[in-house]
Amino acid sequence: MLTVDQLHQLLHFRYATKAFDPSKQVSTEEQNALLESLQLSPSSFGMQLWKFFVVEDRSVREQLKSESWGQGQVTDASMYVVLAAETNIDEARIDKWLTQLAKVQGAPIEKLAPYKEMLSGFVNNLTPEQQLEWTKKQVYIALGQLMTSAALLEIDTCPLEGINPVAYDEILGLKEKGYTTAVACAIGYRSADDHHANTPKARFPLSEVIETI
Repeated sequence: MLTVDQLHQLLHFRYATKAFDPSKQVSTEEQNALLESLQLSPSSFGMQLWKFFVVEDRSVREQLKSESWGQGQVTDASMYVVLAAETNIDEARIDKWLTQLAKVQGAPIEKLAPYKEMLSGFVNNLTPEQQLEWTKKQVYIALGQLMTSAALLEIDTCPLEGINPVAYDEILGLKEKGYTTAVACAIGYRSADDHHANTPKARFPLSEVIETI
């Protein structure tokens, strides 16, 4: 188990890496652990209204780079993950989740009827725009878990919002799959030339961001 001091050090180790070393690759074991961190991310109602696209094809990465303000992290990082939100939350999708829940927990599906009624009521009271806003918020929870998990393994990350989501969707064929790009994350090891690695974190004092009521 991590000590408080170790956690402190790893949180300071993490920064938005601007330059990755293309020669350093994340091991298969570590990649699998990071992908599992995404699978185990918490989400509203546990519904997991997302999908994570690991882009390995170099030519596709080059296309995505051109739609990311030319940011080198897209092509230089060992891993590049596009985190996407599900766009169609209908009764079938709710039933799919409840079936999985009943299966894993060994409970009769009939006992989940009150939960289904509550869940359906919540979802159906949202406009399509509100649904998408809701699902994208869930994706950011997964992004946070991914980046923290990487830091605990002393692996570098950089979240990318400076991208063209519409172009990403087209390049990756996400619309046809029922998803839309929310954010992306580059994962790998920092370049020795990235001066940002040694730049102190600029944060407001704890007393300004934490208030006990």
